[in-house]
Amino acid sequence: AREDAAQAIQEHKEHLARTLEDHKQTSRQNAEAEIKAETGHVRREVNKALSAEQITLRRDLSRKQEELKETLFAEVKTKVQQFITTTEYDEYLCRRINEAVKFAGDDEIQIYLSKEDEPRLKSLTVKTGFPLKLSDESFIGGIKAIIPEKNILIDNSFEEGYQAAYREFKFDGGPAHE
Repeated sequence: AREDAAQAIQEHKEHLARTLEDHKQTSRQNAEAEIKAETGHVRREVNKALSAEQITLRRDLSRKQEELKETLFAEVKTKVQQFITTTEYDEYLCRRINEAVKFAGDDEIQIYLSKEDEPRLKSLTVKTGFPLKLSDESFIGGIKAIIPEKNILIDNSFEEGYQAAYREFKFDGGPAHE
C-alpha cells in the first residue's frame, strides 16, 4: 500500500509538474501575444501621430509658400508699375506694335493700348505711324492686337503675363532647380 501510495504521489507530482509547465508555456505565449498586440497598437499610434504632424507641417509650408508668393508678386506688380513710368516702356510699346504690324503683314490689324496708357496714345501713334486704339479694359500695360481675318489675338499685355506667371509659379528650390 505504501508503494502504491508513493507511486500515486509520484504520478500526482509529475502530473502537477506537467500542468505547471503547460501553464507556464501558455502564460508565456499569452504574454508574447499581448506584447506583440500592444507593440502593433503603439506602432499604429506613432504612425498616426506622425501622419498628423506631417499634414500640419505640409499645411504650414503651403501657407508660408503662399504668403511668400503673394509678397513676391506684389513686388513684381510694383516693379511693373515703376517700369510703366519710364521711357523704356514707350520704347517697349513701339517695339511690340511694330512686331505686331510686321506679323500681320498685309492683313488688317487693330492694336489696343491699356486704359492706363491713354496719355501715350497720340505720341505712340506718331512714333509708330500706326493708328492705335484705347481698350475699354485695363490690362496693366503692354498691347493687345487683333487680326480679324485670321481670328488671331496677340496678347502682349502685362496682365496676361503676370497672371500666367502667378498660376505657374512653384517653389521648386534645391540644387536641381537652380
